[in-house]
Amino acid sequence: MQAQQPLQRISREHLSSLLLSPEASKIAIIDVRGDDHVGGHIHNSTHVPSTSLDYRIPQLVRTLADKQTVVFHCALSQERGPRAARRYMDEQRIDRTKRREAADEVQEKVTDQQVYVLDGGFVKWQEKCAAPLFFHSIHPHSFLPAMRITNTAH
Repeated sequence: MQAQQPLQRISREHLSSLLLSPEASKIAIIDVRGDDHVGGHIHNSTHVPSTSLDYRIPQLVRTLADKQTVVFHCALSQERGPRAARRYMDEQRIDRTKRREAADEVQEKVTDQQVYVLDGGFVKWQEKCAAPLFFHSIHPHSFLPAMRITNTAH
């Protein structure tokens, strides 16, 4: 049995700087919250509720293969986010093994991918990084799927 790799954490400040960099398109943010996702989310994040991970993780490994960085989070990143990151890494290991076995037939480039858990989760992100570029919130009296928060101060 192979020892599990320790989970790496990424601070909200570091993630924010990555999202502002030219490399932003190489980052995937996976939000594994359930109903609490409705209160807002990180701009361009993908909502994959933790209850759907069993069947969505293999698909995520394939669709995110071209990303350099994958960041998982839940509300506090204490349980759901870390568990999802661990499951993703386990599935990634299985997928790589399958690709190596098939490598005799096709030479495929397997990129190293950094997998992180957002330190403090969405709660800490929202405290500091709830800027229009990074945060979507659902207006409680609207049926619009997501609205950009705008600064109304003059």
